Amino acid sequence: MKIETVLDGLHASVTRRRWTQLFTAFVRVLLGLAFIPPSIPKIMHKPFTVLPDSNPVGAYFNALYNTGYYYDFLGWSQLIAAILLLIPRTSHIGTLIFFPIIVNIAVLTSSVGFKGTWAITILMSLAGLYLVCWEYDRLKPIVFRSRSQRASGYSWQFLTIPLFFAAGGFAMSGIWRLMMLGNLSN
Repeated sequence: MKIETVLDGLHASVTRRRWTQLFTAFVRVLLGLAFIPPSIPKIMHKPFTVLPDSNPVGAYFNALYNTGYYYDFLGWSQLIAAILLLIPRTSHIGTLIFFPIIVNIAVLTSSVGFKGTWAITILMSLAGLYLVCWEYDRLKPIVFRSRSQRASGYSWQFLTIPLFFAAGGFAMSGIWRLMMLGNLSN
């Protein structure tokens, strides 16, 4: 029996139950709402914590705060992931954005010794993994694809419009040069 068939059966048996559907919706809302408050200070470029630099966690967050646009990028990424998680139609995209962010945060909090937070972030990572597994049917074509399928032929059609405009620009520059227009004689 192929692993794909086993995973299909397992996924179908879990996702068709009403209580797992409600649990998944609850997890999405909980994780989405948990990501909004930490994203706001980053977007507004305010310090996330007020720990001294003598503390390893404070030193890390101070260094992260001083990165500039990266700090803002993290805040926007967290907010976008949270909003996408809260919208049922886009929750699969939100899950794919949320999961790497929360795993990174879990590794960070575990490595710098952020007391208590490491347990919460590891549980949030497990919840994110659950949501990724819930979206198995949407992600399945990425992981399992039939090797007998051949890649479609490469189409050069997408180059016709840029080549048309490039040829037109080249022709116009030649005409302008013949008519001595512009500053092409320099």
